[in-house]
Amino acid sequence: MAPHPRPIVEVVDLGGVQVVKHGNLFLLSDAGGDVEPDGRGLGLYDGDTRILSMARLRIGGQRPVVLASDPGGAWEGVVRATNPELRVRPADKHGGRLIERRTLAVTRERWISDAYNERVTIANHTPSTEAISLELGLDVDMADVFEVRGYERASRGELLPIEVDDAAGTITFGYLGLDAATRRTHLAFEPRPVVGPPTGMDGPDRRVADKAAPPPAVVASWAISLEPGASMTVTWSARADIDPPPAAIVPVVRPDRPEHRPAEPDRSHGDWRAAGTTVECDNRLVELVLQRSIDDLCLLVNTTPEGEPYVGAGVPWFSTLFGRDALLTGLEAMAFLPWVAVDALRALAPRQSTVDDAWRDAEPGKILHELRTGEMARTNEVPFGPYYGTVDATPLFLVLLGEVFDWTGDDALVDELWPNAMAALAWIDARTEQSGDGFVDYLRRSPSGLRNQGWKDSGDAIRDRTGRLAEPPIALAAAQGYVYDARRRLARLARRRGDATLAAAQETAAAALRARFASAFRPVEGSVPMALDGSRKPMDAVASNMGHCLWSGIVADGDVAAVARRLMEPDLFSGWGIRTYAAGQPGYNPIGYHTGTVWPHDTAIAAAGLKAAGAIDAADKLAAAVLEAAQSFPAFRLPELFCGFERSTTGTPVAYPVACSPQAWAAAAPLFLVRTLLGLQAHADRGELELIRPHLPAFMGKLVIRDLRVGRGSCDLLVHRWRGRTSVEVLRKEGDLDVTVRL
Repeated sequence: MAPHPRPIVEVVDLGGVQVVKHGNLFLLSDAGGDVEPDGRGLGLYDGDTRILSMARLRIGGQRPVVLASDPGGAWEGVVRATNPELRVRPADKHGGRLIERRTLAVTRERWISDAYNERVTIANHTPSTEAISLELGLDVDMADVFEVRGYERASRGELLPIEVDDAAGTITFGYLGLDAATRRTHLAFEPRPVVGPPTGMDGPDRRVADKAAPPPAVVASWAISLEPGASMTVTWSARADIDPPPAAIVPVVRPDRPEHRPAEPDRSHGDWRAAGTTVECDNRLVELVLQRSIDDLCLLVNTTPEGEPYVGAGVPWFSTLFGRDALLTGLEAMAFLPWVAVDALRALAPRQSTVDDAWRDAEPGKILHELRTGEMARTNEVPFGPYYGTVDATPLFLVLLGEVFDWTGDDALVDELWPNAMAALAWIDARTEQSGDGFVDYLRRSPSGLRNQGWKDSGDAIRDRTGRLAEPPIALAAAQGYVYDARRRLARLARRRGDATLAAAQETAAAALRARFASAFRPVEGSVPMALDGSRKPMDAVASNMGHCLWSGIVADGDVAAVARRLMEPDLFSGWGIRTYAAGQPGYNPIGYHTGTVWPHDTAIAAAGLKAAGAIDAADKLAAAVLEAAQSFPAFRLPELFCGFERSTTGTPVAYPVACSPQAWAAAAPLFLVRTLLGLQAHADRGELELIRPHLPAFMGKLVIRDLRVGRGSCDLLVHRWRGRTSVEVLRKEGDLDVTVRL
């Protein structure tokens, strides 16, 4: 059977998209469970490739009416639907009769294990025996994720003839890519369907709304006869393979992390929850937000081609390994899910660059920005297989290594990753020397690379107060803070390893960087410049970057209070979080990706910076804003970002149209906010857990933290608020651990 090549529809909106995911396989569908080419990128994806681009369910030629759509527990979901009014035409009559609306119950149960699976059940609640048809329209485009996002290719591979095995009840779609690999999608059905072209979906009962929709390439159909009260079930599955196959994957199993089970998603999620630190809160809505955070981080677990587990950056566009995202997510989740940080380090270390490659913006010692494994990365149409255009992933690798040691005391892990740490330090030193002024900066070398290479990496993100865009090489304020923090943490690790010379050198370099920063990034009315441009003029637009500077500790002591106050001014604080770019400036846009929206992780980092600055009430206010915003989104799930409209003008936060959801550092943000509120700081090397100025905001009366681990010890804590004062009680303590509360 011939395939139906058609243009790939660019994504313009993700509204109403349902997500089901386990491992590298994920489904984006509409609320009814269908996959359609409608501008939302719907489909079944295996990593960077869409392996199913249409799965359209019809009953009697018509779309079921959705009653409820529950995405469920990440890897599974249920859609409950019923029938519209159906006209039944018996084969021996020209007339017919009607099946009244809402007399058939349709249930679509969906789950992902090592394949996508769906169970469709139709139950008859009429008083008559009903003969109806069930049709599943199917198509495959094998689109690379970059194509779905709007990348125009000069050419693409060839869709192969569709293979139908009537005896086995299977359909196989194939695609020969420009990378000389053949990708196939295998569909299996029970009971066996009648398979044919889509003429059966164009009958007189087809709804007008469907007439503009493109036809599927093939239709699997079943003729169903149901007695009153009877039901029938059809199951089908989809899986993909590639020829030549990748190297065999050996799943990584370590005693310090829950096992990722490709074929057993329920056990994977159960083990994940059981292995982590749990949080109980007397505010049930906050507790639901925190539980969603933990579940979503499990949902986002992928594996590298070698089988290493890691938390992918976000569904749908960033469901792969990102250096900065993985590292910041690990930092945010460290107190509650420590293996997330360890996984990030171990997944990134083997991919640290050892070469100078301008096409990939790679230099020896750099930690990658993004790893793609799809057709376009394999053919070098895009430089992302892997790509190294990030200025901050390398220092953040060192920051996270130090953080992991603080919480685990794992000398063996530090020994394992020390060569990577030294290579990262060598890159920082080389970049600092090359810049000529002691700052780490960036300059894109790849013509297809990123113009901006911090976390605000859109082309219009870095500006001065007139709206002028920064010209490279660009030295970001936040990146200098990460380098400062990295040097201090590296000094502590070096001293632990007995290298006093390296420790002293890093302490000296950190102090010198902080002094240079105070001069070159001098705050104006409390606002730290976003960056220095290529001529070293301050990019002094007011932005959220200063929150990262407070968090890292690079802001001069005399400026900290003013910066903390500026961060909470109304042009930055929307009421739902900190805007990336302050309102009222040239270039401000509350719907701009990095020019006025609110990012939960950015606000959580700002809250940590405010807490470190002693601005406890401000930190409380940000925590409350983000946790309340989460309660307004479906399933209590924080998206990647949302619009920066003022809270007083909107009853709920306004969704950003193409935000990833779930997304890793947004999912981890509530956990980081709880850590910030409690002031948790670990010192595993000396068996101590500190709670520095713990403070519960007014919307929390009680928190219970269970199985909080530091090194070889663990504890349970009760944190209680009464009449504006916060107290801490140790409910349980095991191992070599002292708990210290510093008010």
